[in-house]
Amino acid sequence: MNEQIRELFPALKKHTYLNSAAVAPLPTVTIEAVLSQMRDVSENGSSNYNDWVDTKNRARKIISEMLNVRSEQIAFMRNTSDGFATVANGISWKNSDNIVSFEREFPANFYAWRRIRDKYGVDLRLCPERDGKIDLNEFIGLIDENTKLVSISAIQFASGFRADLERIGEAARKVDALFAVDIIQALGTTPFDLPAQKVDIASGASHKWLCSPEGCGILYLSDRALERVEPTLVGWISVPDPWDFMDTEQEYQPNALAWESGTGTASLFYGLERSLKLLNQAGIENIKNHLEELTDFLCEILPSDKYKIASSREKSEKSQIVCIEPLNGLTSDEIFKELASENIVVSSRNNKLRIAPHFFNNRDDIEFLVSNLP
Repeated sequence: MNEQIRELFPALKKHTYLNSAAVAPLPTVTIEAVLSQMRDVSENGSSNYNDWVDTKNRARKIISEMLNVRSEQIAFMRNTSDGFATVANGISWKNSDNIVSFEREFPANFYAWRRIRDKYGVDLRLCPERDGKIDLNEFIGLIDENTKLVSISAIQFASGFRADLERIGEAARKVDALFAVDIIQALGTTPFDLPAQKVDIASGASHKWLCSPEGCGILYLSDRALERVEPTLVGWISVPDPWDFMDTEQEYQPNALAWESGTGTASLFYGLERSLKLLNQAGIENIKNHLEELTDFLCEILPSDKYKIASSREKSEKSQIVCIEPLNGLTSDEIFKELASENIVVSSRNNKLRIAPHFFNNRDDIEFLVSNLP
């Protein structure tokens, strides 16, 4: 969005980096924040332990504000998969139940539900993809009075399709089902209001659009979810007074904090907090608008005789991810390797190139990419 932001990302000095849907590069201020905590441990041991906890809780507060929820509704996990797995394991299932999802979800938002299907005989209903899109009428049509949970990604990893969460949430609420959303491909680029969108469960992680170190998973649980999901991955900090080591009959925390089991990666939360501050300084709405402008520009200058835009660019469905399909006889893997030789970093997915710019990218990056497409 400006040169000051670009200067914080050393990766941009040697790469045209358009792959934040996989792993975003880390800014220098985030690296310094991580190292500051590690230096503290090196020099002081556990003397400043309370500072580590305070940093984690400040990061929790920023995440909660980005999602428009309460801090105590956010638990930190290891990753997106852990969030969905602990939710799936904590629900009481019957073989008459069904789960509604999408057939091409990222596996983090599939394997947890597949296990429930296989273990309890629950019907896992998967809506098919239609030309890179999800037909929401078809998707919602799978929901009925036996639906216990509906799960979808806010933005699809392999197509960039953006779902109308509020519409799906309303359909789930009509049959009293829980609504779970994978937010990893949207958090950091897309404004959220989870209560208004009627989302009960959200799972994501730090290493994509949050420009933070791997290892900070994020789990949101609504009050409705807390009534129906039992904490199954618990430990010494899952209780109100974890420092009372002799009272081992304490009740669990009455909120999402019950899902935090033990000592975490303190240094990574220092990095997470710093990256979140950087994103908020830029403004999530500003980032969203910037990425819409960049991806629209990409679609405008892409040579249509050689590449097909495979992502929906309808206003209500487009996102910061654009997938393009080669029409020139080359595979996406071949083009990926050719671009990599020019230090242009994208992803190859299902014979499509996935292009995912972030707030540190500009029009020059997009033009350089297109000029190097074979």
